[in-house]
Amino acid sequence: RESDHRAWTPVTYTVTRQNATVQGLIQGKAYFFRIAAENIIGMGPFTETTKEILIRDPITVPDRPEDLEVKAVTKNSVTLTWNPPKYNGGSDITMYVLESRLIGKDKFHKVTKEKMLDRKFTVEGLKEGDTYEYRVSACNIVGQGKPSFCTKPITCKDEIAPPTLDLDFRDKLIVRVGEAFSLTGRYSGKPAPKVTWLKDDVVVKEDDRIKIKTTPTTLCLGILKSVREDTGRYCVTVENSTGSRKGFCQVNVVDRPSPPVGPVIFDEVFKDHMVVSWKPPLDDGGSEITNYIIEKKDTHKDLWMPVTSTTVKTTCKIPKLLEGREYQIRIYAENLYGISDPLISDEMKAKDRFRVPDAPEQPIIKDVTKDSAVVVWNKPYDGGKPITNYIVEKKETMATRWVKATKDPIFPGTKFKVPDLLEGCQYEFRVSAENEIGVGDPSPPSKPIFARDPIAKPSPPVNPEAVDKTKNSVDLSWQPPRHDGNGKIIGYLIEFQKVGDEEWKQANLTADSCPETNYKVTGLTEGLTYKFRVKAVNAAGESDPAHVPDPVEVKDRLEPPELILDANMAREQHVKAGDTLRLSAVIKGVPFPKVTWKKEDHEVSPKADIEVTGVGSKLEIRNTVHEDGGMYSLTVENPAGSKTVSVKVVVLDKPGPPRNLKISDVRSDSCYLTWMEPEDDGGSVITNYVVERKDVASAQWVAISSSSKKRSHMAKYLMEGTQYLFRVAAENQYGRGPYVETLKPIKAIDPLHPPGPPKNLHHVDVDKTEVSLVWNRPDRDGGAEITGYLVEYQEDGADEWTKFQTVPMLDCVVTGL
Repeated sequence: RESDHRAWTPVTYTVTRQNATVQGLIQGKAYFFRIAAENIIGMGPFTETTKEILIRDPITVPDRPEDLEVKAVTKNSVTLTWNPPKYNGGSDITMYVLESRLIGKDKFHKVTKEKMLDRKFTVEGLKEGDTYEYRVSACNIVGQGKPSFCTKPITCKDEIAPPTLDLDFRDKLIVRVGEAFSLTGRYSGKPAPKVTWLKDDVVVKEDDRIKIKTTPTTLCLGILKSVREDTGRYCVTVENSTGSRKGFCQVNVVDRPSPPVGPVIFDEVFKDHMVVSWKPPLDDGGSEITNYIIEKKDTHKDLWMPVTSTTVKTTCKIPKLLEGREYQIRIYAENLYGISDPLISDEMKAKDRFRVPDAPEQPIIKDVTKDSAVVVWNKPYDGGKPITNYIVEKKETMATRWVKATKDPIFPGTKFKVPDLLEGCQYEFRVSAENEIGVGDPSPPSKPIFARDPIAKPSPPVNPEAVDKTKNSVDLSWQPPRHDGNGKIIGYLIEFQKVGDEEWKQANLTADSCPETNYKVTGLTEGLTYKFRVKAVNAAGESDPAHVPDPVEVKDRLEPPELILDANMAREQHVKAGDTLRLSAVIKGVPFPKVTWKKEDHEVSPKADIEVTGVGSKLEIRNTVHEDGGMYSLTVENPAGSKTVSVKVVVLDKPGPPRNLKISDVRSDSCYLTWMEPEDDGGSVITNYVVERKDVASAQWVAISSSSKKRSHMAKYLMEGTQYLFRVAAENQYGRGPYVETLKPIKAIDPLHPPGPPKNLHHVDVDKTEVSLVWNRPDRDGGAEITGYLVEYQEDGADEWTKFQTVPMLDCVVTGL
């Protein structure tokens, strides 16, 4: 039966021997077998195999390994390889046994204990000159098989073979930029040669583009996406101890040329043609420049027109130009591999080398009278031909047409007196130069001038006087001069002199800094005495000076302080909390008074911004609070006196908390609250009080009155036995103030009183030492359940009562009498 089945299958019924062959078994499956003997009486018991039997071919030792070869021999080592046996004996090879025999000896000796399953081994540590032969056997689970056939006798000595080199490339190689190329070949030699690649005698190193691949028999240098810099003489060297071989290849990586080198030089320029030149490209792309392509373009058009594409020179004539038009030239270089980027010239106008003169610079006008003016100019560039004439033109400033000043030639002088001007009119002038080519452009117009006689200096100012002074300045005033010299008065120059000095100093540097008839001279020294004088100035110059009659002593002119109050400094100023308080006043006085702000005779709050200018002062408090209210005072003081004004500031705000909140007359459903008004009403009348209550077990306050003007309230509708807190806040027109809260909760229960007296006390029984008493309940229990009755007795005639005991019921027996 199969090991994984339970049913037994009969094999045969007629075996008389003590052995049998079982056919039809499946390789790789496991079986159990059993045998029974049979005679005429019947079948005896079965005998069963003790363990399962796996069906497979019988295992033997492996065949002998094949192809044992000597791969390398040196003076102290031998390298061998072999192939596995054709049949492994039915089991995997577990190891190989390599044996060697020294020639002259009888026995083979095992070389190593290694398993050598990679079928390659190098025997080392041999003696130079000795001769060996080798054989190898395969082992499997059964044992070691037959050895292979022996190698030929091997003598330990270095194998020497000079290098050989067989190249796949020619002496020269041309590659287009961007393409890949490779230099390949085969080589041999013993010992194994070293392979070295050089480019222009420099060792080639690998990178992203350059790849070097060397096997024991082949060599390769590959370059991806070649660039111009890859051009060079490549050399491969194959070298070992016996010699070397070299191979060479001149690689030329070619491309289109770089652009011609600029700038484009215009050697000759005429009205119908030009001659241009340039320099060859810095890089010809590795191939000789075959020709240049030249094109021209009118700068007003977008179209490039061909000139020539056959020239090999670096100069070219550009024909068929239109006079006065501007042109650009562009030049390409071409080789076998393409056309370069262009070199583009600057713009150049087609015109003859000789031209009309340039425009003169702006002319200068001198010696103006009411009917004439002298025009002066500089000689301009003559355009290559001598100037033969100048043309001077005039026009009134508001006119548009220029008129020649004369029909006669003006040459060689560069100035001309223009006659026949109209008095009072404003004129401009311009000049053009002329040569044999023609008349050049006119100059820019001159500055405008009025045709009138030259002006004279003005007369002195009238009646200068000192009108004010301080400890370091003097204010002067005067009237204009009687005669302005036919010219507008530009302004006045003021000078001062310390009494006793000879030198006059200028108070202002230029007349136009003082166009009015007054001036404040500053920077004077207190206590000194000065003289002053004034000059009028027009375009012709300065007038004679006019002197202030008397010297002036520099000191403060005393004026007591004066305050002019602004509207916000009325006697009482109201401002809402959070708004800005502004107090300001205009201040006068000489010298300018010292300014002091105070609140209630103390320094004002640091949050107040105080500003003092030369004409007044301002106090400003932003985001006012109630505490900013009070009496503010402004004091101004100088040596001539002082002045103080006050203003009451009321900051209107919410009121403060009520005071002395008390609770009285607590009942099971009500209590009575009283309080006093807040210390601070916020500057406005208290309009009402807000009363709220809260169950101590609740987080929510409940309003019970929000409009009462009284300072008391009866809190009704309380829940008997519940504990309550109360709070009160005051309100005015600016809002609700903070609450005042009861310190501890109150419990809503009626107040307790002593009960009334029991009723109808009498005895029901009497003995010689005891009395039995009964009575009725009192009319009132005082607000709480009666817990007991106190029984007392008194001996007749005595003053004091004796306590007997407290009983819970309405009867008692008094004993011990």
